[in-house]
Amino acid sequence: MLVVFSPTGMDGNSGPSLYPLHRCKTIHLVRHAQGIHNVEGEKNYKVYMSHEYFDAHLTPLGWQQVDNLRKHVQATGLLKKIDLVVSSPLLRTLQTAVGVFGGDDYNGSNMDNVPLMVANAGNCGRSAISSLNSPPIMAVELCREHLGVHPCDKRRSIGEYQFLFPAVDFSAIETDEDVLWKADVRETKEDLIARGSKFFNWLWTRKEKEIAVVTHSGFLYHTLSSLGNDCNPSVKKEICQHFANCELRSMVIVDKSMIGSDLPATNYPGKIPPGPDLSSDAADEKAEKDIPNSDLK
Repeated sequence: MLVVFSPTGMDGNSGPSLYPLHRCKTIHLVRHAQGIHNVEGEKNYKVYMSHEYFDAHLTPLGWQQVDNLRKHVQATGLLKKIDLVVSSPLLRTLQTAVGVFGGDDYNGSNMDNVPLMVANAGNCGRSAISSLNSPPIMAVELCREHLGVHPCDKRRSIGEYQFLFPAVDFSAIETDEDVLWKADVRETKEDLIARGSKFFNWLWTRKEKEIAVVTHSGFLYHTLSSLGNDCNPSVKKEICQHFANCELRSMVIVDKSMIGSDLPATNYPGKIPPGPDLSSDAADEKAEKDIPNSDLK
C-alpha cells in the first residue's frame, strides 16, 4: 500500500489516504539541461523567435548539469530502479536523456552494444554514449514543448535523430517530418494542457512502474498546474513550481478509478496451503457460536 495525503480527513483536516500499490506509478520528471536558446532567451523573450536557435542543443554548461544529475541518479540508486526513460524528441531533451540515464562512453568493442548517442551529436564535442546498463529510452511527441512559432521548439526529421541516437526508440512517432509545429500558430495553453493530460494517461497504460520523463519547462508548468487540485494548497504550489534546467522531481500518480490492473508482485493471497483456520481468534469465534445465546453475557 501507499499512503498519500488527502485534502480532508475524518475531522475535515488534512489526513493520510491509503491506495493499493498496483494503482500507483512513480514518475521522475526532468527538465532538459541548459540549451543555447536559454542563455539569451532568459534575458530577452524575443530571442526565442530567432531561427538561429532551431532545435536548440545543450551548452557546455548544460552538459556539466547533465554530468551532475547523472552522478546523483547513480549515487542514490535511482538509475537502477528506472524501468523506462521517455524523452521529448528534440535535440536538447534527447542529449539530456542519454547523458543522464545512458551507459558509459561507447568504445565499440561489443557488437551488441548499439550507441545511444554517436560522438559529437549536435556538435556537442562529447564522446559516444553506450546503451549498456541503460534503461530503454524512447521518444514521444506528447511531451514536447509548447508548439509553434518558436524555432527552438521545432524538431528535425526522425531520420536525422535516428542517426544521432541509434539505440533510442522512435517507433512511437508517426511522421518523419515535424507536422505539429506551425510557424505562425502558437499552441493554446488549453491545448497544451489537454496534450499533457493525454500524456499522463498514456504513462498510466505503460506496464513499467518507475518511469523517467525528460521534457520542457513550459510543458511541465502548464500540465502540472492543471493537476493536484484535490491537494492541500501548499502541495499544489510545490507541484506547480517552475523547473530549473536539469532539475529532477519524483512524484506518484494514482489511479482512483475502479478499472482493474495487475496486482503488485509483493501481494500474497494467503491460505496456502488451504485448510481449516485453527488460529486462537478463529477458535474463540467458533466456541462463541457453540454457546447458547442465553449463556452469553
